[in-house]
Amino acid sequence: MRTMLQVFSVCLLVTAIPVAWANGGGGMSMPQPMPTPREETPQQKAHDAYNDGVRYVKKADKAQGNVQEAVQLDDTLPEAWNYVGYSNRKLGNYDAALAAYEKALTLKPGYADAIEYRGEAYLGLNRISDTQQAYLDLYASNRALAAKLLTAMKSWLAAQRANPSTAATGLDELDKWIQERAQIAGQTAALTRAGAAASWR
Repeated sequence: MRTMLQVFSVCLLVTAIPVAWANGGGGMSMPQPMPTPREETPQQKAHDAYNDGVRYVKKADKAQGNVQEAVQLDDTLPEAWNYVGYSNRKLGNYDAALAAYEKALTLKPGYADAIEYRGEAYLGLNRISDTQQAYLDLYASNRALAAKLLTAMKSWLAAQRANPSTAATGLDELDKWIQERAQIAGQTAALTRAGAAASWR
């Protein structure tokens, strides 16, 4: 019986050694190679930079660096070009903003956000007829953004009237145009899907 117990102990020890060795030497761990980080593509880096820019959208100067990096890494992102325009417009760089919006619209024709932002940039340059056309384009495709641009036009008009030193002309005509468009928008709101849904509640 004692011999059998000794044989059993030896067998147990012989089977335990390879198991312990396979599990890292029984208490001694073998150094594991560090995983190599995956290299990001320029497109992935561009998306990361764009997302960082959007995070800082309220701080145009900080956002501008991120979205500018995004378009340098991948110049096919219309959303990034739109935010390049946005940050430039907020910083008063209207010509650079317009160029960025044009690039966004070349990549994504009819891109409503870029049309609305471009309309606001036109306001900054006193290009009223271009702003009006932007509103009409939006009114046909995106009523919510058209309303946003109309609100910006009202604010711009109020600021112009509050500052008698401005050289903007045609303010009365613009005021009349804005009032007419607001009235039309109010009358036709029920014709949109959102308006029709609201009228049935």
